[in-house]
Amino acid sequence: MNKSANLYRDIATGLFFTTGIFGFMSGEFILSTMLFGAATISSNLNFKGSFRA
Repeated sequence: MNKSANLYRDIATGLFFTTGIFGFMSGEFILSTMLFGAATISSNLNFKGSFRA
């Protein structure tokens, strides 16, 4: 397993999620919904082996 790629993906997912929480608390519901969706997509994508020539 490539631990650095998993680390970067986990950091990005965490940033999307925490920014979405702060956006939700400040009343920016559309932005927070987009950030929660980005966190969901980034946590569920598997980039290894998906691209082949």
